[in-house]
Amino acid sequence: MASDAALAAAVAAAYALGTFPTAGLVARAHGRDPTREGSGNPGASNVYRLAGRRAAVTVFAGDVLKGSGAAALGWAVDGRSLAVVCGAVAVLGHCFPVTRGFRGGKGVATAAGVVAVVLPGLALLAAATWAVIVRTTRKASLASLATIAVAAVGVVVMRGASRETAVLLGTALLIVARHAGNLARLVRGEERSLQ
Repeated sequence: MASDAALAAAVAAAYALGTFPTAGLVARAHGRDPTREGSGNPGASNVYRLAGRRAAVTVFAGDVLKGSGAAALGWAVDGRSLAVVCGAVAVLGHCFPVTRGFRGGKGVATAAGVVAVVLPGLALLAAATWAVIVRTTRKASLASLATIAVAAVGVVVMRGASRETAVLLGTALLIVARHAGNLARLVRGEERSLQ
């Protein structure tokens, strides 16, 4: 069992990692600002529209690494349970970065990185779900929401009733809440498609 200081340091590091402004740095290298242009969301989908496929892939990979790095750190310090907590905290850091006035992204890619570490088989299923839906609908938000639903069901099936499940489901609910505007636009038929 790690010391309280080590646990606190791991959680703090996970939050700091989550705040890393991947989308901002990549988009600004292309002369764009994702927090002021497009949807205003500092995520891969908005960067795709502003700066193209390559930039979006870079943002997605960077955000996945934030989640997987935080989860891996937690695992190294105190096992799977801390991996889940640190992963969830990284998602919080991504969504609510203190460095940017708590105005961050929606957390999908960062959460994917967490799941890739703690439940890699489920991560593959979630990735396949996202790919199929975005290919057929061209709507990243719909693909993300469907992927979160699949992942949530998968967590319950694979881990049962546990603290880890509660933390992961709480993270999933946060991501859904961050997509409230997307949900409203999907219902109205006004959600933008990827080109």
